[in-house]
Amino acid sequence: MEFKHYTVMKHEAVDVLNCQDGLIYVDATLGGGGHSELILQKIQPSGRLISFDVDEDAINYSKERLKDYKNLTIVQDSYTNIKKVLQSLNIKKITGGILFDLGASYHQLTKQERGFSFTKDAPLDMRFNQEADFSAYDVVNTYNEADLVRIFSEYGEEHFSKRIAKAIVTQRHVTPIKTTLQLAKIIANATPSQKSRIHPATRVFQAIRIEVNQELKNIKNTLNDVLDLLGYGAIISVISFHSLEDRIVKEQFKYHSATCHCPKEQLICTCEPPKLELIYKKPITASERELKENPPSRSAKLRAAKFIEK
Repeated sequence: MEFKHYTVMKHEAVDVLNCQDGLIYVDATLGGGGHSELILQKIQPSGRLISFDVDEDAINYSKERLKDYKNLTIVQDSYTNIKKVLQSLNIKKITGGILFDLGASYHQLTKQERGFSFTKDAPLDMRFNQEADFSAYDVVNTYNEADLVRIFSEYGEEHFSKRIAKAIVTQRHVTPIKTTLQLAKIIANATPSQKSRIHPATRVFQAIRIEVNQELKNIKNTLNDVLDLLGYGAIISVISFHSLEDRIVKEQFKYHSATCHCPKEQLICTCEPPKLELIYKKPITASERELKENPPSRSAKLRAAKFIEK
């Protein structure tokens, strides 16, 4: 299958990094290489870029796309291991900035055998890292009913979580649920008929994908970790695609840019100085032109902040 790729908010996400020759940058989510290529073009001849991805398809595609750039290091690993990887590369500080493009890629969502889509029949998979042992099959067939309700509610914001979880548990007592279409049918049958543009399985599939890949936990932990790696003036640029991701980014940026966290009754502030300065008070969204070219960009939100701790 051809690697289909659209770089969401390419210029907005990279321009805010204020890329400069001679500095070190990180693309935490390489994907199809669109953001990485634009960064590389801006940091010639002596800047350096380290790009992360766990997806072998993305790595192979982007290696070919970016083969002519000498100041690029592509790492097949999760951005959650950024501290260890940079240490192994003898990089002490990210002096320029870091870009996160969160969530699943178009290629992952549309490649049938990856099992992300409820419109094509495939094994229940949904792993970003295809070498991982844990998949959507394990969530659907081994989680107890209460845990299914929890992840459908928390990660999918699904109103009918209890009905859907009960239907899944009832069905798997008869036979294991192995494919995407099997699961989508169970969800549809357990959901009251409603006038809606979205398929009844949309939120549940999102929730399972987030659970399989530990997406929200990874975002929160890594945004904290990366603060130890940033040089003064380095910039964090983050594109999120749903409210749960955006909320985490917003809260992390808000907390680390606040001047005080002391209780109201405490008269003298004992807080450390803020680590971040917000570049945008409100998230940036895709342009009208981009929305015409790529309608899924409508859910993208860009937030950015500058590291100001000396």
